[in-house]
Amino acid sequence: MVTGGEGFTGHHLKPELERRGYSVIRHSEAICDLRNPKAVRSFIDLERPDFVIHLAAISFVPHGSPAEIYEINTVGTTNLLEALRSVCRDVRKVILASSSQVYGRGNGADLDESGPCRPISHYACSKLAMEHMAATYSDHLPIVITRPFNYTGPGQPSHFLVPKIVAHFARGEPYIELGNTDIVRDFSDVRTVADVYCRLLASPTTAGTFNICSGVGRSLRWLLDETSRLSGRQLQVKVSQDLVRSSDAQRMVGSCRRLVEAIGPLVHSDFSATLRWMLEEAGASCAPSD
Repeated sequence: MVTGGEGFTGHHLKPELERRGYSVIRHSEAICDLRNPKAVRSFIDLERPDFVIHLAAISFVPHGSPAEIYEINTVGTTNLLEALRSVCRDVRKVILASSSQVYGRGNGADLDESGPCRPISHYACSKLAMEHMAATYSDHLPIVITRPFNYTGPGQPSHFLVPKIVAHFARGEPYIELGNTDIVRDFSDVRTVADVYCRLLASPTTAGTFNICSGVGRSLRWLLDETSRLSGRQLQVKVSQDLVRSSDAQRMVGSCRRLVEAIGPLVHSDFSATLRWMLEEAGASCAPSD
């Protein structure tokens, strides 16, 4: 069962799971509202999944309603785990998607799972609260927690950073409004993330917290320059103070050592290839590959 299966990650994960022999139940809020504990319990009782990958969440950090963020990300997850504990205790593995945002501003070094968590947004707080809440079910359910860093691909909503940039280049826009262009982030391809979830399901791991990341830091300036090179187009950058967040970390790069120890080396695509894929899917003509 993949909650949020109709979303960006679920859209890429479902065919990969099916390719590896899983029969996938895709949960969506239209089928069952995670905020309704009775509905969640009935859904779990009906489906009785062997595995659960819980992706359903409000994932946009500046979402306008803090209450809704906690209702879905924290309370909704509690309802899911309570239903599994009550009627589906033979579930073989539950993977909960948390976020690298729980680390807060970081400390300039590559972030690993043993470091301190100092969330600085309601989204990040809701995810860390979810992690602490999930620990109360660890005696009853085999729970694995992931902390993905930034990842992207075709189909990600355009209010996220990379698809926003790609869309502007693909449409031939003359300029783009952004915030701090000097920030450094750890970007991955959504196909890498889908592969990690599949391999975590197949691994003997039944507990623990794992970063999903590349371990490579790329600046927003690099991202703009590389997308310009691939598309053959120029784009003026206008810094909007409305988009500059004082809470933004200057550098957020993760360590995937613990994940590699659990499932083996990660399959990372060249991020330039990811940008090319996104541009082509958006209808842009790209410069020939080297």
